[in-house]
Amino acid sequence: MPLQLVLDTNVWLDWLVFNDAGLAPVQSLVNDGKAEIIIDADCDAELVRVLDYPLQKWTLDAAAQAACIQRFRRIARLVSTPSVGALPQCRDPDDQKFLALAAGANAWCLLTKDRALLKLAKARYRLPFHIVTPANFPTLQSVEFKT
Repeated sequence: MPLQLVLDTNVWLDWLVFNDAGLAPVQSLVNDGKAEIIIDADCDAELVRVLDYPLQKWTLDAAAQAACIQRFRRIARLVSTPSVGALPQCRDPDDQKFLALAAGANAWCLLTKDRALLKLAKARYRLPFHIVTPANFPTLQSVEFKT
């Protein structure tokens, strides 16, 4: 069974728009069928909305936005997220949906660069998934495969 991964919006932007080489380990696992990215309707809607924003020096025209949307929808599997028990409250309410998706879909890992989400990982809550940056993912992934 492939690893179930959740990407927050900024990590998706790094993949789709900025071609961040730091995501190569994740992309490789997905391409090899060892990992699967999951997304729900709320996270999908946010990503579509954000692709319309000016992104640093990049502004995507309608065709580029449509290409990104088509690409991420081809990469990710859309899931319905069941309600889960108590989760820690993220300081940024807009990020709570990523916790709910990861918990509800039994994800292995939430990849994020968001400080509020990473703070929850450092607080040592008993979450049923890991919260890491893409830069820390290769180390975590290799440790998990060895156990």
